[in-house]
Amino acid sequence: MPLTAAASAREILVRLHDVMAARSSAQAKLDAVARIIGEALDSEVCSIYLLREGLLELYATRGLDQAAVHVTKLALGEGLVGTIAKNVETLNLDEAASHPDFAYRPETGEDEFHSFAGVPIIRREQAVGVLAVQHAEPRKYDDVEIEALQTVAMVLSELIANAGLIDQRGDAATRPQSTAATRLEGLKLVEGMAIGHAVYHQPRITIEHTVAEDIEAERHRVYAAFDKMREQIDRMAQQAEFGLDGEHEEVLETYKMFAYDEGWSRRINEAIDSGLTAEAAIERVQQRTRMRMRQIGDPLLQDRMHDLEDLSNRLLRIVSGQMGTAAQLGLRQDTILIARNLGPAELLEYDRRRLKGVVLEEGSLTAHVTIVARAMGVPVLGRVRGVRQTIADGDLLLLDVTEAGSVLVRPSAAMEEAFDAKLLVRQKRRAAFAALKSEAPVTLDGERLTVMVNAGLRDDVAALDVTGADGIGLFRTEFQFLVSATLPQRERQLRLYKDVLDAAGDKPVVFRTVDIGGDKALPYLNHHDEDEENPAMGWRALRLALERGGLMKAQARALIEAAGGRTLNVMFPMVSEAWELDEAKALFEAQREWLGKRGKRLPSEIRYGAMLEVPALAEQLDLLLPNIQFLSVGTNDLTQFLFAADRANPKLAERYDWLSPSILRFLRRVVAPCNEAGVALTVCGEMGGRPLEAMALIALGIERLSITPAAVGPIKAMVRSLDRGKAMRFMDELLAKPPRGLRAALAGWAAENHVELA
Repeated sequence: MPLTAAASAREILVRLHDVMAARSSAQAKLDAVARIIGEALDSEVCSIYLLREGLLELYATRGLDQAAVHVTKLALGEGLVGTIAKNVETLNLDEAASHPDFAYRPETGEDEFHSFAGVPIIRREQAVGVLAVQHAEPRKYDDVEIEALQTVAMVLSELIANAGLIDQRGDAATRPQSTAATRLEGLKLVEGMAIGHAVYHQPRITIEHTVAEDIEAERHRVYAAFDKMREQIDRMAQQAEFGLDGEHEEVLETYKMFAYDEGWSRRINEAIDSGLTAEAAIERVQQRTRMRMRQIGDPLLQDRMHDLEDLSNRLLRIVSGQMGTAAQLGLRQDTILIARNLGPAELLEYDRRRLKGVVLEEGSLTAHVTIVARAMGVPVLGRVRGVRQTIADGDLLLLDVTEAGSVLVRPSAAMEEAFDAKLLVRQKRRAAFAALKSEAPVTLDGERLTVMVNAGLRDDVAALDVTGADGIGLFRTEFQFLVSATLPQRERQLRLYKDVLDAAGDKPVVFRTVDIGGDKALPYLNHHDEDEENPAMGWRALRLALERGGLMKAQARALIEAAGGRTLNVMFPMVSEAWELDEAKALFEAQREWLGKRGKRLPSEIRYGAMLEVPALAEQLDLLLPNIQFLSVGTNDLTQFLFAADRANPKLAERYDWLSPSILRFLRRVVAPCNEAGVALTVCGEMGGRPLEAMALIALGIERLSITPAAVGPIKAMVRSLDRGKAMRFMDELLAKPPRGLRAALAGWAAENHVELA
């Protein structure tokens, strides 16, 4: 009869336990497993495919032609079985032939079977085989049946490993295959350069025993592991360096949410009920999480799943007694850490004096880890393929996450010398730029420009002292919302804003109201029933905030109260119509009145501004400018909207050029009306942080830039070597008749006039 409860799944595992304990051949055991599963699921076919020499070979079957055993072979990605193995995913189809990857193999005699369900057999996070069932009648298998298949697949992983049937080519893939110097490319996540020896974050814990002897004993082991993990997270949250006075309060909040999540512990308990050991149950739930991650398109939810993966690994190490991560064993020398994925709680455990860089084998860095890595000053390279085939523990690594992103493994003496020279030049340049800290950004012809920094964390305010910047031209308030597990309460927002204003002292801070939605969706704020095809142009930023009045009112009250007795600069993102600005401004004024009636200390002045990101707003400047004190251009979104080119698409990189006549002419068209209205115009995007592009902006008449802290020194150096009047005259000539190579023309002019662009 079909499965109806976890108890039935447990009964299957008991039968499988007897099979595994028997003194029969591996082939006989697999034949028995196919028979047991087929009978339990009332399914005419149960087949086991194993990865052998790079192909998925039919190793055992109940229901297909026995002559096909060891004859039928499929490549990874070929047919339904190959698709399951390649994507490490589950398929459940009532009509197998309707799937686009269906491949008919006549020797198996599968013509009469319609329904199909298959799950990967996973070992060390890789598919080493597939377990599949088929039925003559078209029907989808029930969830409980799929769960049983996935649980059995774990047991099969142990069986085939013990029988020596794991593809040896797969095992070899975990060992470096060469001792020659090798360069691996990756994705730049946190910029910097570092030299250090390779240390693997943790050895992969292999589950050796999957079937439980005593379910209650396994349950108690999990309870004890949860208690210990929660103690560790609570202890980290209480450490002074990462405690309540810093951003790490919010970094660890999500960890607490997962650590105390009853749903997670319940799913692990259900897996134990089916007959798995504590380790296998944790891994079983973790496998399901990984499969879900592959199907999630939302970057924020993927980040949350990576956080849960981090905690799952921690729980697995505790319950298995294998707690020896590199952090706990201690780093003995300058280290480049190698990890498949890394959670912030794990990164926080490392000695920052020894940890020089991080190389990630998978995915992008979660928002949480970005906070920690940046705070620790650790460069990070992600999505690096071929790590385990190339890098051995102790190898010397040269990590370069600057223009692109690469790691050089086992460099020759000449390579190391060249890297040292580049690092020395970088350090000298940083020292030279640091020397400009107290120097004002004044052009050769005496024009004083304003150079400010962008920020999003309380700790970022320290950049004002380090760089000598004129203020914070863009404080992204949404970051507090993105790293929080729940909607940040008004009191918490107020504390952050007040801390930022206190730290900035007499230098101005421009707070941009929360820019969430679209590709920055929050799991606790469901604002749309369906996925948006174009999230960057969707229901986000001010559009969402005006709809969710309660959210914006809470932020308005927090900002107004935090700025009591001081000037408050408020900027609204993604304004596309002048009336949107009017509504947002009216909401803030209503909250100012509300707080005033309750005796709260109010700002001495509230200055309002808008972000010019939507090109349509430029056609309403006559309606907008009388109601604002400043306008900030967000060149990142503005450029992609003007060109209809997704800036994240590498195929469109050549079409996404800030030094295009279209962009420069558009910006010049905005400068004149702002000057006439007495409205301060600032460029806040990445464009202003690049010396050549910043020179072009100044040549258009723009006098205010807000950029990343690291760019302040290079931009000051450029400004102090530039004759602004001469540059403006050259720009007028260029835009009157733009050459095809406008970027090259600007660079050539800069070289001729000795403008410092390095």
